[in-house]
Parts: sequence; structure tokens; C-alpha cells
Amino acid sequence: MSSSKQDRSVDIEIGGRRRVFDIDDPKLPDWIDKNALGSEGYPYDDKMDKRDYADTLERLQIELVKLQFWLNASGKRVISVFEGRDAAGKGGTIFSIRAYLNPRSARIVALPKPTETEAGQWYFQRYVTHFPTAGEIVLFDRSWYNRGVVEPVMGFCTAEQCKKFLDEVPRFEELIVDEGIHFFKFWLNIGQEMQLKRFHDRRHDPLKIWKLSPMDIAALTKWDDFTDARDRMLKKTHTKHAPWTVVKANDKRRARINVIRQILLSIDYEGRDEKAVGEIDHNILGEGADFLR
Repeated sequence: MSSSKQDRSVDIEIGGRRRVFDIDDPKLPDWIDKNALGSEGYPYDDKMDKRDYADTLERLQIELVKLQFWLNASGKRVISVFEGRDAAGKGGTIFSIRAYLNPRSARIVALPKPTETEAGQWYFQRYVTHFPTAGEIVLFDRSWYNRGVVEPVMGFCTAEQCKKFLDEVPRFEELIVDEGIHFFKFWLNIGQEMQLKRFHDRRHDPLKIWKLSPMDIAALTKWDDFTDARDRMLKKTHTKHAPWTVVKANDKRRARINVIRQILLSIDYEGRDEKAVGEIDHNILGEGADFLR
């Protein structure tokens, strides 16, 4: 794809209006800046206070260290998958969880495109290779759910392959839970204007520009296609044994705090400080596709 300004301008529809978005223009359009935080029905008018966020996050990270000690002692295992549109905040949320954990038993898995050998394997095979051993936490920055959303929208798999995946994944995840692994699935949801704002921030921040890929630009005109794929995937794979936790993530701070709380409150680890963990904000975090309506 050409990097010229003309080629990177896209014509998109938002809220019933046609808009032209030029990611190379250093000035963020007012219609994005004004509507980003409130996009897709976000329930708050302001971001979480920065100082409150830092204090709360520190308390939660102390609890995560306790959780890791307990996992090491008990041999229990944790898998958490993080999914969402590009720029939804998956990497930052994972970093906030992983920041003070011992890297020897807390791993991040972010797989590249499959090799020729992996492409010929059972679809789940290359992911299973990275599953935790006793005492480990594994955090998937995107996972097998690529086949449920990204691949069909971007043309990297057939409709038949996607259908087969959606039919098989509940059985696959039942095996994970039956194995006694603590299993979490997080879908981080953002509005369209917020995604555009974050893409623009990446384009014009020399420390973040590496995060912006040609695929991000190509996906800008496929918002509705991704929405349809997301809703289909959540409906088919939200199960009693492996439910989806949906996180309204326009404010990264509230998203991270509530994701960590969900993990900590779901595992009865030794020494848990209930007051330090706090309570889930149910305006931010809920279950399944119904939470997005």
C-alpha cells in the first residue's frame, strides 16, 4: 500500500454521515475528538482520574503478585485471552497485569501469522503449545479467535473454515476448563471514533507509530463487517463453562482496573484483600453480546 496522503484518506460512514478521514493530517478532526469517549454508548463523560487510577492499579498489582505466589504454591494454572478491534487496548491491559509479575511463570503470547507448517496443522495446535504448566499464567494477546473475527473479515479464511471454528471452539474450551485451568475470555470494545482517535495518535507519535500497520488502514472501511463478525462470534462462543467478559474500553484506565478485578475476584487465592480488590463496575464490564445492546 502506498504511504501517500491521497492513498491513506478513507471515506467512512459514522452515525449515518459520510466522513473523510486522513490519518496523515496531523490535526485530529473535531468530529472525532468531540465524540471519541462517548462513542458506542460509553457510559461516562470523563476518563477515570489519573491519580485514582494509579493508586487503584498499584493495589491491584499487589494482589496479582499474591495470586502468582498462590499459583506457584498450588500448581494451579491461568489462561486469559484478550480480543477486540485494533487499538482496543489489549496490549496495554496485558502490560498492566504482567508489569510486576515474575516473568518465569507469567507469559505473554502474541503469535505472528502461521508458518507453512502451522497452516497445515489442526487449527488449535499452535496455541495449545503455549498453554501453561503448573503454576503459570499465560496471557494471549489475540488468540485462536482470530478465526472468528479478523480472518473472515480480511479474507484470510473461508466462510466454511470460520463456521467450522465456531462450531468446534466451545468443545475445545470445555476441555480447557475440565482440565482445571482458570480460563478467562475478554472482549475489549471501543467505539468507531475512539478507534480513529487511537489510530491517529499512533500515526503521529514517534514512539507508537510501529503499532500502526497497513492492515489497520485497510480495516478502517470494514467497521460494520467487524461488528457483524464480533456479534456472531460472541453469540456462538459465549458458553456457561467459558463465558465472554465484555469490557467497554473507551477509557483504558477503567477497562484495565475492571479486567484485573474480574480475574482477582474469580480465583479464591490465599490472602486476598477484598477491600483492596474492590468491586466490579457493571457499567464497564458485563457478559456476552447482550451487554453491548
